Amino acid sequence: MAKNGYAYNKEVDEAKTARAMAKSLKISPKHCVEICNAIRGMEVAKAKTYLEDVIEMKKSVPFKRHNKGVGHRKGQEGWASGRYPVKAAEQVLKVLENAEANAEYKGMDTEKLFIEHISSHRGIVIRGYIPRAFGRMTPFNTPTTHIQIVLQEAN
Repeated sequence: MAKNGYAYNKEVDEAKTARAMAKSLKISPKHCVEICNAIRGMEVAKAKTYLEDVIEMKKSVPFKRHNKGVGHRKGQEGWASGRYPVKAAEQVLKVLENAEANAEYKGMDTEKLFIEHISSHRGIVIRGYIPRAFGRMTPFNTPTTHIQIVLQEAN
């Protein structure tokens, strides 16, 4: 089995950082990219409330890169197009809570944590097919996503 490392290779004090990773989640890679871009650099408490608002469809995630045909949402600052990726936000919130629990286990102050690094990458594609008429078939594939989070304690 291949060893997966973190995309974050900056030299930091290990006593002030906590990390978490999730692999092969059955969520959209494009939605994860937009969520990661939205919460990168936020404090953990603020990011958790933001993700909970996205899950409840109170706040939208600005779609800046994958925004072809995406409608505009009211209440967004600086960017018009956006969506409510509920399924992806739930998974990112779980990984963020895992990273926060890892920081608490290391004895860090959880109120001073902020997201130093967050990224999502495409995982394997689960192949599937739908049978059609006359012995044909149509591909019905499921994309997967890897998420990495590195939290750091503010001074």
